[in-house]
Amino acid sequence: MTTPTHHASAADMDHTYLQVDGQRLHLVSAGAGNPVLLIPGWPQTWYAWRHVMTALAEAGFQAIAVDPPGTGLSDRPADGYDTGSVARILHQCMQQLGHARYDVVGHDIGMWVAYALASDYPAAVAKLAVTEAVIPGLAAAPPIFVAPADNRFLWHFMFNQVLDLPEFLIAGKEREYIRFMFDKWSYRRERVAVEVYADAYASPGAMRAGFAYYRAIPETIRQNTLRATKKLAMPVLAIGAEHATKNAPQDTMRDHAPDLRGAVLADCGHFVMEENPEQFLLHLLPFLAQGAPR
Repeated sequence: MTTPTHHASAADMDHTYLQVDGQRLHLVSAGAGNPVLLIPGWPQTWYAWRHVMTALAEAGFQAIAVDPPGTGLSDRPADGYDTGSVARILHQCMQQLGHARYDVVGHDIGMWVAYALASDYPAAVAKLAVTEAVIPGLAAAPPIFVAPADNRFLWHFMFNQVLDLPEFLIAGKEREYIRFMFDKWSYRRERVAVEVYADAYASPGAMRAGFAYYRAIPETIRQNTLRATKKLAMPVLAIGAEHATKNAPQDTMRDHAPDLRGAVLADCGHFVMEENPEQFLLHLLPFLAQGAPR
């Protein structure tokens, strides 16, 4: 199967705002057909999925990319950033859109939320694809003392969880902080829309809301300890990148998804949907097409 290079067309994408539990959620959709919910991670927004959305629409799916609570153009509530709470909000979004059953694709922290969605709403999630993360409570916590090459992917987990201090230190330098992450985590940085995300996270409250996902890790771990007692019934695809998590996503899911397949994208860093959408789609599109339409 060959996949051409896809270019997003803003004219083909519909922006929608939904009210769920008193907060406004921003979603962007393209295409028609089986719905696929796309959940970005930190520090990105829905825009990370633009190439994937175009490809999904061309392949006969309805791609629905979301700004999760606290990110992009969605509201930034004071709490509710554990994966169970976020999954509940996103499931209600899909219900409001009229989708009782849908596929889910999650990247980075979006992988945490996608797993919670699949575990908490197994009747709704038909297929689950996850990429470029390990899940708190499923994967063993990494040690504090690691090689610098590994620490560039790990140090922020502790920093972002500290109350107040990160916001104080980063105030006025939000763009520099965000750019640093993309400098260190990407392999093909020129393909990543760094300035779009730097602007998004420089807006008032955006860093605080982003950190809130990390500060909710203890509650997410508590929830995942319970979720881990039941394996996922749906097919699962786990994708890593050669210059980032490698096999870690598949290893994380191995004991929790009996119907599991995995891949590692070559010549790619953490931001797989932008750095190498062609290779990512070579795995994602056939996976989602199996058994469709429902």
